[in-house]
Amino acid sequence: MNADIDQNQPPLLRVVNPDATPEEVAALVAVFSALGSAGGEPPRKPRPSWNLPARGVRQTHRPGAGAWRASGLPH
Repeated sequence: MNADIDQNQPPLLRVVNPDATPEEVAALVAVFSALGSAGGEPPRKPRPSWNLPARGVRQTHRPGAGAWRASGLPH
């Protein structure tokens, strides 16, 4: 007998079809265990580029030919 099993707990899975084969039961257990292993936090959505904090930081403009024109262009 497995020491990890608590006898006071109801079973997590009960097969009610007497004609179920061991392969069918194993397939059901595999599906339910895969569904249960997805716990944890959902992945975070990527932040859109227009909302990045780095966009609020001004870049240094370099002096030189055409600098006044480049100062107004997006980077």
